Amino acid sequence: MNERIHRLLHHEATPGILLVIAALLAMVAENSSVKPLYDALMGTPVAVQIGQLEVAKPLLLWVNDGLMAIFFFVIGLELKREILEGELRDPRNVILPGIAAIGGIAIPSSIYAVINYSDPVALRGWAIPAATDIAFALGVLALLGSRVPRSLKLFLLSLAIIDDIGAIVIIALFYTVDLSLSSLIVASVCLMALLAMNRAGVTKPGPYFVIGLILWVSVLKSGVHATLAGVAFAFFIPNVPTESDPTRTLCRQIEDGLHPWVMFLILPLFAFANAGIPVAGMSLERLTDPVPLGIALGLFVGKQVGVFGFALAAIKLGLASLPKGSGMLQLYGVSVLTGIGFTMSLFIGSLAFELGGPDYAVDDRLGIIAGTLLSGVLGYLVLRLAPRASTPGT
Repeated sequence: MNERIHRLLHHEATPGILLVIAALLAMVAENSSVKPLYDALMGTPVAVQIGQLEVAKPLLLWVNDGLMAIFFFVIGLELKREILEGELRDPRNVILPGIAAIGGIAIPSSIYAVINYSDPVALRGWAIPAATDIAFALGVLALLGSRVPRSLKLFLLSLAIIDDIGAIVIIALFYTVDLSLSSLIVASVCLMALLAMNRAGVTKPGPYFVIGLILWVSVLKSGVHATLAGVAFAFFIPNVPTESDPTRTLCRQIEDGLHPWVMFLILPLFAFANAGIPVAGMSLERLTDPVPLGIALGLFVGKQVGVFGFALAAIKLGLASLPKGSGMLQLYGVSVLTGIGFTMSLFIGSLAFELGGPDYAVDDRLGIIAGTLLSGVLGYLVLRLAPRASTPGT
């Protein structure tokens, strides 16, 4: 029994399955007799105060601003490691997913913008279909096992990471409210302190996390979205061996320690807190409203057209080569899977429509779920029916 549980927890598909379960539980809670309890739970005020400094938010925003900062911190650590010692260390490995990611951001955003250009509030959601959910997409790939070559899995992982970089830049540039100069100064001092510790060779995690916590609070108070603190913090964690474990770097130790918490707790909690959609009065006609239609088409059509089209152009122009052991149909299937937006799309939607009223919040979730499901099902079927890799495991 213990061995079976161990295999289940370490299976690549498990995080994606947990996301689905959490989203379904949110739907059930939103549309059943426990809705008042669900709403009360998400709205529970939680405050932390030290002297005059107070951080007071409902539980929902502690999840979105606090726990998701940890998620972005882990993404930042993963990105740093890939750049320094992984697949992204070789510029040639970045060209294909990089070009594909540009298409995967530009085309879906353009589709949404064209459909919603006449509504200034709805137009704020243009970036919702631009990002890929790493856990969910890789979970679908894991269900296919050896039918998908390792090179395509690395392509999807690299593309999703670059997608997330794009999402981070978009959040910083377009979803930042009025700025607080004093808080930004504190954040800048924190970054300088982190840099100084990094250069001084400090390898104990404690001092970094103390400064990282202050950085998160100052960014939260500054008007810049607090999740960006997680990314910035990650890039100052030294990628050098520690005294306690010379075989692993501090960067890798922290990433390995936090990764299970992110996959098995933080992302499912985020899905549970944000995926609830009231189904009363819901119909296919509602899906044709501009916001959900723009998101669904952006994810399902825009992502596959943008990713596959730009990747194909790069290959035909000789800028990059097809991933080893894969064919065009498999590349197309993976391109379809990039339309699985879910977590990242829900997150950007919560920022875009924070002040847009409840209808927009429901509409964006409807479009996200529709686009994600269509992309997941079609991508799985294409890869299931595509010929196997010519060189298994490449």
